[in-house]
Amino acid sequence: MRLRVVFAGAVVALLLGTGISAYAGSPKTEVGPGVRSASALVVDAKSGEVIYARDAGVVGPIASVTKLMTALVVLDGQQPLDEVIKITAQDRWKGKGAFSHLPNGAKLTRGDLLRLALMASENLAARTLANNYPGGMPAFVKTMNMKAKVLGMTQTHFDDPSGLSSRNVSTARDLVKLINAAARQQEIREFSTLTSHEVRVSRKSVFQYRNTNLLIGKPDWTILVQKTGYTNDAGQCLVMQAILDDRVVDMVFLNSFGKLTRTADARRIRKWMEAQQGPEPAGGGELAKK
Repeated sequence: MRLRVVFAGAVVALLLGTGISAYAGSPKTEVGPGVRSASALVVDAKSGEVIYARDAGVVGPIASVTKLMTALVVLDGQQPLDEVIKITAQDRWKGKGAFSHLPNGAKLTRGDLLRLALMASENLAARTLANNYPGGMPAFVKTMNMKAKVLGMTQTHFDDPSGLSSRNVSTARDLVKLINAAARQQEIREFSTLTSHEVRVSRKSVFQYRNTNLLIGKPDWTILVQKTGYTNDAGQCLVMQAILDDRVVDMVFLNSFGKLTRTADARRIRKWMEAQQGPEPAGGGELAKK
């Protein structure tokens, strides 16, 4: 019996350690926060302590979470955010996900394009930013992968700046590194947490975009940086850095099902963390001062 247990443990460790399989199977039953996402990781942003993990090394598509790396490359390029850029037909994705409220010929600043990419997950905005980078789209994507390598994201690969490509893949572990890098950029913190943003898309038309993260603007949440994502292959995704009970925490939820599961998982984690702390012992405050 003991040999059988050891062998089973070795097999599990081997499967989890490979980090090359895509998401598969139904959600696991577990004792804990009841997270429904296929892959999840919650980490103390300052100490690196793992608070909760579930298949955090599994490689899979990350959809528009990609746009955090897109933003990093744009800002590293130091191109002026007030420069006006004209959207063209060449900027559009060919295939599913190509819809955009931005028409060909619309003129927006690089800063507005970055805002829309981060807070509203506007795919055309992300692709327009890449096409207006020195060397165009090929150079931009190459720089995304170089940046991932610098950040130590060893299980990550980027194929396009919007996340529409299923070849944009990563793991929850790698995405914590991306969150922390993004959180160090003031523009990304500000732009990704806007509740809404209004842009003029033509001479006669103004369109108001809203944040794709349902937790943004909620009075009970303090979110420092965030990004959502969705494609059929990636499922619903959410990454963010938030303050939970005076603790800065990185949260990654990948391949959730249903539009509300990813934010519900964030709430489950917060509730579970609060329960883990329990009530403060009598006299605990005095002891802490001594």
